[in-house]
Amino acid sequence: MQPNAGLQLFTTAEAADYLRIKERKLYELVADGAIPCTKVTGKWLFPRGDLDRWLLAGMARPLGVVPANPPPIVGGSHDPLLQWALIKSGAGLAILPEGSEQGYQRFLNGEVIAAAIHFHDLDDLEKDANVAVATAEPTLYDAVLMHFCSREQGVIVAKGNPLGLGNVADIVRTKARVAMRPNGAGAQQLFVALLKQAGLAERDSDVALVAPTGPDIAQAIRAGHADCGVATRAIATGADLHFIPLVTERFDILMRQRDSYRGPLATFAKLLRSPELADRASELGGLDVSAAGSIRWAP
Repeated sequence: MQPNAGLQLFTTAEAADYLRIKERKLYELVADGAIPCTKVTGKWLFPRGDLDRWLLAGMARPLGVVPANPPPIVGGSHDPLLQWALIKSGAGLAILPEGSEQGYQRFLNGEVIAAAIHFHDLDDLEKDANVAVATAEPTLYDAVLMHFCSREQGVIVAKGNPLGLGNVADIVRTKARVAMRPNGAGAQQLFVALLKQAGLAERDSDVALVAPTGPDIAQAIRAGHADCGVATRAIATGADLHFIPLVTERFDILMRQRDSYRGPLATFAKLLRSPELADRASELGGLDVSAAGSIRWAP
């Protein structure tokens, strides 16, 4: 079969022949949702590239090289829509929101089954930092980066924006008290990058406290412990706070290929293609889930 615009698609017969299995067995795999495929005008089609990755993900390896099954926990960054989706999917996945870097490291160590990440390049905010980080790590030869959503990130402040903030430079100028995120959190990377872009540094800002998650920043502002902090529009909306948009970022989930096709992550991925996710995203605000569940990167 000739590739079409770089994508080679197998029919059922061609895929069965390629995998050296009977068509009946192939249909069983399709019915179980255990093999990558798509249905077009009533016919199943199988992307060769995805089949290759599926095969590699199940490859038997020598003793000591076989990856252990990690616990059903999604580490990394916090997001209200992600938390809702994990519960709604019924996949049995817990969430451990410690920031992108911490979740990423736990994933590399096999301590979580997936990591939710939204990295930012300090020198180039336009760079696709999630893909750059994954590409640079050789041990991720069997991983995929699944898109979850695009999110509006910005500065959240009290209702009415009493200090008249419009950007990070205004935060420094007005000596606004900042609720920071921990080092390694994607929101903190974004704040530092925006300061650098404005010719400023983190030390120029007045740090009131360090908050574990976006909702903690919102609570600190509502309680009067801080004037502002970097978080998503969804966080601001949920806390009834004012939001100053700055960037739109990619929010992705890093997982092993073998896990993306089976078990709890496969169950979770089914929800990403449902109207329920889009409805919930619309309610929260500042979220685009039109590409949810798509694979943005694979080695």
